[in-house]
Amino acid sequence: MRIDFVKMQGAGNDYLYIDNLADRYDNVDWGTLSRRMSDRHFGVGADGIIAIFPSHIAPFRMRMWNADGSEGRMCGNGMRCFARYLYDRGLVRETEFPVETLAGLMVPRIIVEDGRVRAVRVDMGRPILEPEQIPVIGLGNEPIIEQPLEAEGHSWPATVVSMGNSHVVVFTHEVDNVPLADWGPKLEHHPAFPERTNVEFARVNPDGSIRMRVWERGSGHTLACGTGACATLIAAYLTGRSGRRARLELDGGAVEVEWDSDDRVYLTGPAEEVFTGVYQLEEKE
Repeated sequence: MRIDFVKMQGAGNDYLYIDNLADRYDNVDWGTLSRRMSDRHFGVGADGIIAIFPSHIAPFRMRMWNADGSEGRMCGNGMRCFARYLYDRGLVRETEFPVETLAGLMVPRIIVEDGRVRAVRVDMGRPILEPEQIPVIGLGNEPIIEQPLEAEGHSWPATVVSMGNSHVVVFTHEVDNVPLADWGPKLEHHPAFPERTNVEFARVNPDGSIRMRVWERGSGHTLACGTGACATLIAAYLTGRSGRRARLELDGGAVEVEWDSDDRVYLTGPAEEVFTGVYQLEEKE
């Protein structure tokens, strides 16, 4: 089977976009497809795949699968690229529209200047801080703000936030020296998180910007994570390190995050097309 795709990236977080509005690929095992296509040696190479489906409650439905084949609930960088994909191909004329996701309705707004798309802003919804809704177990019933999280003899000051998917945020001055490949998996699979979790290590700089690195659930070390950037800004505010708006400096670029007075979180950043292609899906024994 031939699979048409478009590779896009937002701050280095790269996904392969597949148009399934006409149910062309409904017989595909999406998890297996994501594992194969995302492989950076034997596939196309990406942090996962994002497919465009029809929706009964919005103009479009976005589904995403991580590089390991697990399905994610939401992706902020992926949503920005999703919106630009639709806009650039004339599938929408509006610059603001709702999109159905497993984390609920998200509303991207395409910022156009001088006839060109300059950025995409996404209403990411309200953060979730209640442990039972995240979910997180064994750490109490109150919001988890810089609470010790024990892992293999080490204690991390963890703040836990959900933006439709779970995030553990740890502030450290040594953010650039943290061995993500070591501690990322240990915290992702910590028994406190029955559905696993994303992990961010961060530092608030003297100018108010926030340096952040991420271990993404199901994909490993990625250059950026939109929901992770939102969770990190919220954690910085809750711990008294930041105001309600900041520039987040990620490994792959920068995004702007604002936690507005209406309790909604807004993510603004780039969304760029890299290339188009055709993947030949062959059945394996």
